[in-house]
This record gives sequence, structure tokens and C-alpha cells, in this order.
Amino acid sequence: MTKRKTVAVIGGGVSGLAAAKAFDAQGHRVLGYERSHDFGGVWELSRSYPDVQTQSPKDLYCFTDHPMPDDYPEWPKGPQVHAYLHSYAAKHKLGRLFQLNTNVMSMERRADGAPGWTLTLESAGRVRKQDVDFVAICTGQFSDKNIILHPGQEDFVAQGGQVMHSSEYTDPEMIRGKRVVVLGGSKSATDIAVSAAKRGAKSVTLVYRHNVWRVPYFVGGINFKRLLYMRAQEVQFNGWNPSPLGRVLRAVTKPLVWANFRGLETLLKLQLGLKKWDMVPETPIEKEASCSLPLVTPGMFECFKDGSIRPIRSSFSHYEGDTVVLENGEKIGCDVAILAVGWKLGIPYLPQEYRDKLIEADGQYRTYRLAVNPDLPDMGFVGFNSSFCTVLSAEMIANWLVRYVDGKLAHQPSRAEMEENIEAMLHWRRKERPAAQVYGGLCSAPFHFRHFDELLADIGAKECKRSNPLAEQFSYPHAPSYGRYLATAPRYEVS
Repeated sequence: MTKRKTVAVIGGGVSGLAAAKAFDAQGHRVLGYERSHDFGGVWELSRSYPDVQTQSPKDLYCFTDHPMPDDYPEWPKGPQVHAYLHSYAAKHKLGRLFQLNTNVMSMERRADGAPGWTLTLESAGRVRKQDVDFVAICTGQFSDKNIILHPGQEDFVAQGGQVMHSSEYTDPEMIRGKRVVVLGGSKSATDIAVSAAKRGAKSVTLVYRHNVWRVPYFVGGINFKRLLYMRAQEVQFNGWNPSPLGRVLRAVTKPLVWANFRGLETLLKLQLGLKKWDMVPETPIEKEASCSLPLVTPGMFECFKDGSIRPIRSSFSHYEGDTVVLENGEKIGCDVAILAVGWKLGIPYLPQEYRDKLIEADGQYRTYRLAVNPDLPDMGFVGFNSSFCTVLSAEMIANWLVRYVDGKLAHQPSRAEMEENIEAMLHWRRKERPAAQVYGGLCSAPFHFRHFDELLADIGAKECKRSNPLAEQFSYPHAPSYGRYLATAPRYEVS
């Protein structure tokens, strides 16, 4: 019999809901804290830019026991995802577990010497303390805005210009009739540029620094989920710790793998017209594929063609009067600058001594299974295992974490095993697959199946693959199937 714990869940987005459900279902006392007024995380409506939609198809962006509604489109819009998350919270009665408008200011080891942490919480202007046995940090990769400043910005704003982070663009009226300059090359940048062009901006300029491979929703008429979300495709990338047989197979099949990816690149160049727009990346696609691989915003290249969006490969240097001066010397007339420059990955409320144990000097995170660190007792992470199927990834790691906390993994790793694995994964990211260093190394893509295989093996699931070998090799991850796999894990009781 395992002892019931008081578990703090920090964050009420996808990852927080998954963690709250997993710990609550196992019988623990869950105290959820969300600093916003609502569930949803990045999908909370006040943080969503107009026309935002998922990168992943709806059957890849759902919980194992709660499919998205049949009437949702293949790629749901932001308000639909927000409603879906609310329906999941209602289904499992998760609202009773969370305190909204509550900010975690700091966390310290308990003064009474007991295991766990003391959280300092702020809500409605009042500060209070809360002792917990375990902390699940579920704020993911997109919690705190990355704010950057350029010389001359203060004068630019004083004369009437606007500068905002991408998450602050929430209403098309902000850009109607104005000259808009978007900084960034991510999907959020191209989404916003297309939205502005179609929502009445006077002009739109997209300024980006690097060419990256972009994947359209349909590649040669085929839904990209049927091409890029397969075991058969996944094994073509240089994964971690290959077996001796795996090394032999990699060497033998190297010419075929090379030809496969060159063919994909050729198809993308032709379909998207990348040469015409000087947008052909220099890095081979197989080396670049990771969580930062963006999908093509529908309408982007059409806007390039009709001139409603002007792409420029450069970056901001400074503001001058009512213009943005680029690093190439070009001046762009600007009323609204929207900076799609991402988010800061960090845990500001964690004491520095523990952050130093978690984060390497080069920004890489020391995590085992992208969830725990042996030097950070009584805490773990849900949502750090970023991927192309974020919801399923969060649910899988949440179920792993609750068993880890309860000491009920089929193979409970020792400290030495975790440290050895962490060092091996750091070496792999730095020396063998640099693309895996994005987001501090907290990205499981494009190795979804392998990541889930490891979690299921740790959990002790009796089943981990579909009975149809063709479907398992050549189809995308099936959320309901993973729900069945989790159900085959040994059961235990908490009291």
C-alpha cells in the first residue's frame, strides 16, 4: 500500500490537466495552481492570436479517453481547442482541484525537515504558504514571454508606434489599416503575418533570420501525419544509443535513407516554390527535424505571390522614427512591430541552487525521461517532453511520473542509472544530433514512438504495440490505443 501524498500541480494548461488527472485518479490529494483566470495555457483565449490553429491534426492532439468532437476540423482553431480542454476538465471534474488566479512566487525545501516543499503563493493580493509532499511543474515550454528590446524602441513608441509580443496580438483591430512588421520565422510568426494580411493591415513585412524546412499540411496531396508520424520514418533518424544491430542496419540502409530525404526535400521545393523566395534551407531536413520544424501557414505563399506579405531575410537592428531599420540596412515603414520571438524556458520560482543542478551552462536540461532529475527531490515535470503530439505526450509522462513518485514503476531507476542516462542523452544531443538541443533538449520529436516505448516499458505495460504490424509501422500514434496500453500496467492502491 502506497502512502497518499499532497501533490502541487503548477499550471492549468494541457500538461497541468493531464498531471492533475493522473495524480487524482491514483488517490493523491492534488492542489492545482494556475496564475491565469482560466484553464488552457497557451490556448487560453486572452493569450491566443487571431486565427491560431493546431499544428497537429485533431486525432494527434487529444487525450487517450477524450477524442475531439467529430464536427471539429482536421486542424482545430484556438477557441475549439480551448473548449475541448474545458470539456476534458469537466469530464474528470478537475476544476475542483485548481485554484485560479494564483501565482507560485517561490518554493523552498520544507523547514520542518520533512520531504517535500513549501510553496509561497500569491492570490488577490494575499501571500500565503503551502506545504506539499511533491511538486509537478506543468508550465511547459511556453509560459513566460521572451521579451527583447532594440535601440530606439522607446522613441518609436513615444511617436505612436506599437511593439508587442506575439501573444499580445489578440484582436485584428490592433493592425487594421496599419503597417505591420513581424519579426520571426516560426509558425506563430507566419500565422500572424497571414492573419494581418487578411484582416486589413495596410502592409505586412515578415522579417526572419534563417531559412528552415517547412512542412505543408498536405505533402504532394497526402496529409503529413501519414508521412512523418511513422515508426518506419522515425527509425531513419539518428536516434540515441543504437544497438549493435541498429548500427549495422543504419549503415546498410544509409543510401536509401539519404535518397528518401532528398526526395522529400525536392518535393517540398517544388510544391512550395522555395527557390523563388530564396527560402531553401542549407541543412538537410533529416538533421533539422525537431520540435522547431514549423508547418506552413495556409495562405502564406499565396500572400507572398500577391504581395500582401513581403518576406525579408534579415533581422531588426534598431528603430528610427517610424521605421524599423534592418541589419541589412533596409528601412521598413512600421506602425506595429509584432515580435514572434518565442518564450523563455525556465523555472523562476525554483531556488537558484536547484536550477544550477537542473540546467547546464549551455542551457541543456539534465532530466531523466524528460521528467525528473535525481538532484531535485520530490519534484518532476509534465510537458517538458515537447513533441508534435503534445497532449498525448503530456498524458503519457504524467502516468509515468505518478508511478515514479509512488515507487511503482516496473523498473524503478536508481540514482546511478538516471545519472548515466542523463549524461548519455546530453552527449547524444551535443555530438550526434544537434537538432535535439532545441528547447533545452526537452523535445521528444521526431522520436515519439521510441519515447512512448520507454515510458510504457518503465510503467510495466503488458501491451505497447498494435496487433496489426503494418498499422504499427506505417501509421501515426493512436491516442485511444495508448490508453489501452496504460490500462495493462500493474495496478496498486494508495491510502
